Amino acid sequence: MASGKITSIWYCAMNRWSKGFVQYYDRLMGPLEQKRFRRIRAELVGKASGNVLEVGCGTGINFDFYKNVRVTAIEPNPIFRKIALERASSTLAEVHVIEGNAEQLPFTNHTFDTVIGTLILCTIPDPVQAIREMKRVCKPAGTLLLFEHVRHKNIMLATLQDVMTPIWKKVCDGCHLNRDTIELIREEGFEIVEVKTYLSSIFVTIEIRNRG
Repeated sequence: MASGKITSIWYCAMNRWSKGFVQYYDRLMGPLEQKRFRRIRAELVGKASGNVLEVGCGTGINFDFYKNVRVTAIEPNPIFRKIALERASSTLAEVHVIEGNAEQLPFTNHTFDTVIGTLILCTIPDPVQAIREMKRVCKPAGTLLLFEHVRHKNIMLATLQDVMTPIWKKVCDGCHLNRDTIELIREEGFEIVEVKTYLSSIFVTIEIRNRG
């Protein structure tokens, strides 16, 4: 019984922390964003062209980097979506924020010239389905741009990611540390144009061409 109570208390504490993580995401991630991620996001998002879909826009942290494009941004989390809507109202680009789910995108086939996702495939429950949906709504020869953290090639670091992931998911709103995102993309028939690695190869940007 004592063990059960301890487990229950632990889960409650993790759930409260997870809700706080969502609510104060920008504040918690601020130092890392300013020192590391801002430059990476700017370079990646700067490659977007035409009619753009951003999947899992979060709090809209990418919005300032869009130039001369039309953006539809989907976000399932209502807390993030509210902040994103506020950010969208003050951006240079035309950005429309709507509720949406990456695993079932509410768009017809071949709608977008560019599809973007930043730090999303680690959290989405079914990343393969999300990748297939991004492929479906992207035009033939269109571009997918991703910024993700991935499973490390070093076996010791990868094992550490495996060990930490169950707790990490509880603390960080479902985030998996150990997903092999690049391999998942290859298995879905995309042409990978360029991969850049950052922070000891834990983070990557991936430029992908849709073969249609």
